[in-house]
Amino acid sequence: MGGRSTLAGMEVPVIGSDSVKWVELSVPSSSSFSSYGTAASPPFAPLTEDYASSSVIKDPPIYLIWRIHKTLPHALELLELSANKDFPTIGLRITFPEPLSPFAFVCRNQISYSPKHPYVLYVLTVTGVAYLLKLGNISTYSSSSVFPPDELLEFNIQAFSNHGAITTVAATAGCLVVGFSDGSVSCFQLGILEQSAPGFVHELQDDSGIGRLWGIISRGRSVGAVQDLFIYEVHGKQLLFVLHSDGILRVWDCKSYSKIFSHTMSNPGLAGNFYTRATFRRLWVGQTDNKTSVIPLAILFNQTSEVSSEMIGVYGLHCNFGDRTVISLDPSVQHMPLEEERCIDVKLTSDKIWILKDTGLVFQSLFPTVNVEEEQCFALQEEFVADQLFQSREQSLDDLLWITHSVFSSAKDHMVPFVSSIFLRKLLCPGVYHNISLRATLLDYNRHWTDSEFQSLTADGLRKEILSLIEYEGSTEIPTISYCWKNFCTRYFHNWCNYNAPCSLHLDSLSGAVGLIRKNSFSLFRGLEDIERLINGSSDELGDLASFGLDLFDDDLEYVILSDMLRCVIGVSRRLSKTASAVFFESFVSTSVLSSEEVLPCLLKILVTGYGSSVSKIHMSDIGADIAWEKKLADHKTLRKFSIDMLVSLQTLCNKAATWGKVLNVIESFLKFLVPRKITHNFDAEILSSVNASVLVQAATQISKVMFESALDMLLFLNYLVKISGQIHMPHDDISRIQLELVPMIEEIVSEWVIIHFFATTPSQLAAIEDFSSQLSLLQIDSNVCRRSWDEKLGKCHFTLAFILVLSVQSSSVQHNHLSSKSLPNSLDIMNSMRDFSSWIIWGKSGESSAFLSHSTELALILLRHGQYDAVEYLLTTVESHLRKEKTSQSIQDTDGRWCILHHLLGCCLLAQAQSVAHGVVKEKKVNEAVRCFFCASSGKGASQALQSLSDEVGFPHLRFSGASDAAWKLHYYQWAMQIFEQYNISEGACQFALAALEQVDESLITKDGNYDRDPLCESAATIKGRLWANVFKFTLDLNRFYDAYCAIITNPDEESKYICLRRFIIVLYECGAMKILCGGQLPFIGLSDKVEQELAWKAERSDILVKPNLYKLLYAFEMHRHNWRRAAGYMYLYSTRLRNEAVLKDYLNTSLVLQERLNGLSAAINALHLVHPAYAWIDPLLEGNTLQNEHFPRKKARTMEEQTAGNDILPQRQQSYIDIVKLENEFVLTSAEYLLSLANIRWTFTEVHRAPSDLVDLLVQRNLYDMSFTVLLRFFRGSALKRELERVFCAMSLKCCPNKVDSSSVRDDLRTQGLLLTSSKNEVVIHGSANLVPATQQYKGNSEWETLEIYLEKYRCFHAKLPVIVAETLLSADPEIELPLWLVQMFKDGRRGRTWGMTGKESNPASLFRLYVDYGRYTEATNLLLDYIESFASVRPADIINRKKPLAVWFPYTAIEHLWCKLEEFISSGRMVDHCDKLKTLLHGALLKHLQLLRVDSDDVPSAAH
Repeated sequence: MGGRSTLAGMEVPVIGSDSVKWVELSVPSSSSFSSYGTAASPPFAPLTEDYASSSVIKDPPIYLIWRIHKTLPHALELLELSANKDFPTIGLRITFPEPLSPFAFVCRNQISYSPKHPYVLYVLTVTGVAYLLKLGNISTYSSSSVFPPDELLEFNIQAFSNHGAITTVAATAGCLVVGFSDGSVSCFQLGILEQSAPGFVHELQDDSGIGRLWGIISRGRSVGAVQDLFIYEVHGKQLLFVLHSDGILRVWDCKSYSKIFSHTMSNPGLAGNFYTRATFRRLWVGQTDNKTSVIPLAILFNQTSEVSSEMIGVYGLHCNFGDRTVISLDPSVQHMPLEEERCIDVKLTSDKIWILKDTGLVFQSLFPTVNVEEEQCFALQEEFVADQLFQSREQSLDDLLWITHSVFSSAKDHMVPFVSSIFLRKLLCPGVYHNISLRATLLDYNRHWTDSEFQSLTADGLRKEILSLIEYEGSTEIPTISYCWKNFCTRYFHNWCNYNAPCSLHLDSLSGAVGLIRKNSFSLFRGLEDIERLINGSSDELGDLASFGLDLFDDDLEYVILSDMLRCVIGVSRRLSKTASAVFFESFVSTSVLSSEEVLPCLLKILVTGYGSSVSKIHMSDIGADIAWEKKLADHKTLRKFSIDMLVSLQTLCNKAATWGKVLNVIESFLKFLVPRKITHNFDAEILSSVNASVLVQAATQISKVMFESALDMLLFLNYLVKISGQIHMPHDDISRIQLELVPMIEEIVSEWVIIHFFATTPSQLAAIEDFSSQLSLLQIDSNVCRRSWDEKLGKCHFTLAFILVLSVQSSSVQHNHLSSKSLPNSLDIMNSMRDFSSWIIWGKSGESSAFLSHSTELALILLRHGQYDAVEYLLTTVESHLRKEKTSQSIQDTDGRWCILHHLLGCCLLAQAQSVAHGVVKEKKVNEAVRCFFCASSGKGASQALQSLSDEVGFPHLRFSGASDAAWKLHYYQWAMQIFEQYNISEGACQFALAALEQVDESLITKDGNYDRDPLCESAATIKGRLWANVFKFTLDLNRFYDAYCAIITNPDEESKYICLRRFIIVLYECGAMKILCGGQLPFIGLSDKVEQELAWKAERSDILVKPNLYKLLYAFEMHRHNWRRAAGYMYLYSTRLRNEAVLKDYLNTSLVLQERLNGLSAAINALHLVHPAYAWIDPLLEGNTLQNEHFPRKKARTMEEQTAGNDILPQRQQSYIDIVKLENEFVLTSAEYLLSLANIRWTFTEVHRAPSDLVDLLVQRNLYDMSFTVLLRFFRGSALKRELERVFCAMSLKCCPNKVDSSSVRDDLRTQGLLLTSSKNEVVIHGSANLVPATQQYKGNSEWETLEIYLEKYRCFHAKLPVIVAETLLSADPEIELPLWLVQMFKDGRRGRTWGMTGKESNPASLFRLYVDYGRYTEATNLLLDYIESFASVRPADIINRKKPLAVWFPYTAIEHLWCKLEEFISSGRMVDHCDKLKTLLHGALLKHLQLLRVDSDDVPSAAH
């Protein structure tokens, strides 16, 4: 036909139909049939191709859709669809043992119907094996299971036929019809009769004579292969239409198996010689026209004469159903050439034909009354996807880059995120996002997921994955990122077309709906809005605007003006291309650095002056100087042409209208055409969750996009008029009218359509798990299936905000049933429901012109109820901004409290957002904005009544207020806001509202007569203030603002509350490690110092003694800062005492650490008491026993038997009248000894401090802890007892030096006592204030026991002069042959008294050493010692001779000398060492003679000197 084609509608994908989870079900293989692919079994039926079909089972209508994919030849996918339910998320995928032929049929089980098996499925494999499966509901099957064999019939057609290969198949309930290559047709009663039963197979033949008995088949003349079969039921008769390849069309009665019609379609009388060279391919039969009894028939054939092309011929069969069915062919024929397009599927009704081509869906009336019938087409989704992803033309992406560079000229760092956000929004837009295609695209980039992993990805998760992939592929520069996005979108679009190709049409005879079955989705078709028809029409068609529904004027001239104006608007749109709308929309709905108000001037600048030199320079560095120069020239030419054309067109427009005022009148009338329609009836509430809702949302996406772009074009056009007003001679009044009236009007229209498009395209926000109740709900305890299904959808790409709004509408009206119908909606229903929805979004149910403010709050409540906080923020901020533009602040508040509700809801939304955001600038900004909104809400007119009308279903406590004054209302509201902020753990905001509430307390309690409210049931001002100041304290404490928290404590008028806060203050400071604030004097604690001390002491007594930081140490610091030295010492002593007692009870593993802490405590106590006057340097016994704390804070915990026993053990010590420094030093010394012994793995303890245990010194010496042992001796022993103990210690030390007693090479233990205790004099012991018990070096220098003995003997012989004698005697008694060290001998020689000669001296004198030598048989050493002193006596200096001659100046141990002489004689007389002893005797004799002579001389000189 030669009619022209006009766009009549668009495809509307059913959202979610691309995300089906398949239940895998396998059919068991049979060994009776050979497997496909062997040489012995060539294909017997058509090979696998992409195939899809559907059927409708009525009452109520259930739509069954099935598909066979060429890429999955063994599988058949089956979906069960109901219009009043969600599109099924689970489908059935049945896998067969052999590849399937492109045929399947599903119908109601009429063979043996049972509720368990409501359906039957017929399929055919390429080897000729037919299957009949009795199917149950899809929900009854489990994945990875085997189809029950008893519900399956298997039939091999080859065993019953010798007619050649199968060419086509058809089926109906209980009958499988097969066409063969030899032209024969066989009917098999599969499922009704057994395969071996008579009548199972019927062959459709021309004659029925006796020849059948002879096996002679007479068919008249031969026919071509069966090309297509179609079974159609009419008037209770099942007719089989058979199309043969040679053009013969036959109709058979399936019940009687008789032929009732036969005609050769190649009859020259019908179409000349054209059909002699045509190949017949497909056959479709339509619905019977009940009035004319005509069955429409469509045949597809190929023309092969010159250029191969397809054509469809439409015929009419007149039927007469009487006693005998008579069918005749109508002579009229419609020819529909397809030219180069490919036909995919055809559907017919009684008066219409739908042709699905690879380029679109064509719709045309059958048998028109005129010769030329206008063809109408429906655009497929490929066109929409290509437009969204910049695939429609090459320069679209370049336009985006140029516009983005112009817009972000001063914010280059934000350009890449902005461009990426545009692409992500378009990719995840409903209708563009396709689950399988996106996964395939990501797979191209080596991103792999399992099915469950990918299906669990939310919209945010997909954004992150895609963005990370793009950033990984390119750099952060805008050209590279844009190139990566272009490649990604190109791949995605290719996969989208490949994985989502159209397969078949679905025609719903009940509602007239037309659907499209794609490889991996399902769609319906809708009509067009008038504005869509206007935009998609040609420029020539603009002259007839009334045909587009623009019935706005009575004057034809106004239509002409409107037509010319629209041409100018189209010119503006083409100049900027559709990328401008993408940039503007992104700036409108995103949180970018540039707002839409900043983008609009940039777009206008491009219209007037072009892209500018800065953009050209950027492109020059990206694409090269030559190409950039060419683009600059091309843009300059385009700009000049656009500017000239616009000036000419506008001048012509003005001339036609005579004045610009008339043009503006026409524009104003047209703007009303862009406003969302007002529909006063209520939006249908019985939508629930259904396929129809999905169609509505997708239709809203498409229409709102077109309306938004059209309104934006008008906005740009009006601003362009103002910009060039001087060139077009527009009067100032008209310019003002545009700026003050038309521009605000179109801006409002743009905002409205942006909001609708935002709701339709923005994925819902995943519900945040905020508390335990939310987490408990995830367990699906006590929850219905609908609620669980709802929660599972939140956050998914296909579940947008519009779904939440549609499914949440509450109304009692059932006037309209566009979406509540049980059938799929037709194109008109979809458009009506979309208009209802957009009207409800903008105007609400009433349709009032000022209803958007009130209805926006209703929308916000719905979204808040479902946790869509981001959407609520966008909606309310947009409304607030719009209202601020058109009204003053005072007039805004004159709206019956709606302004207060808006800010109240916005504050709730921002508060919920802040709670889910991590700490940072964003969270702080959200909190500040929320605080601002709540203050605004409380201060507006009518706030009390308006805010109380809100329900508590939005997740926030309900405002219940019964007061009268504004101050009382604000007090109540501020406390409510404080509680909300506290609930969300946002202390900053809660603190602000607590302070604000404090300002309202006094005023709120004043009655109308000026007096305070004396109602006994009401709280007093002090009580309210106390509670509020306690809250201020809590919030400031949470914020670590300790000074503010302290101020809240001291300001609190409620004493009980003040002390509770003080206790909490101390606990928090302790837990935060901020006790320096408490103990360092940063806070004065005026009048609270005793309370602070009591709190600390009470907590210290009830806390673990080893906890850090230790409370006793904090008490020590607190008291030291207050100069209360005795209390400080008492707490440290109490700390040490508790450590000692609890170490016994709890048997601490690390005893040394406990002892070290005890030492630190005792040392601190001693140091503190040294700061006190000696007369008062003692510890209060009450503090020692902790009686003070027990009086104020009784111990609640029962004391155990061990604690009572331990208390009894230390009772005598606690009953002492006082504890002074001496007692503390004694305990310090004993504790130090215990600590050192613990380091040596010796457990020892003491029970009293006034004397040292007898075994302590021995243990210390045994472990070589000499410093500690001497410290104990000097601390606890005096006089003879000290000397006796010193002798014992040095005896033990001396024995360790004897080789035959102690191994001299033994290694000493590290004593670790350097710096602990040292003696400075004979009568004083110094106790250092710092107990450093782990030094880096040893306590003495030396490498042997001898050196140790020397050091300590030299150090402590001042306490007992006889110690060298004790040491020497011990050594000689242990080993008489030992060689006394020189230093020891020297100690004897150095012990001589001054001004004396000979061997006199102290207790350790040479004479003592001489006697020891003699007593222990060391005669040689004794003789040498004596000779040495005699010679020394004789050789004195001349100056000392006079002193030597004095009386008693010289003494020698003559008795010992005599004893030595006798010993030598005994040795000589006994014959032992005779020579040696004789020699010694001789030396001794000679020396004594000389010595005696010298003494005689000195004696004689004495009298002489006297005279």
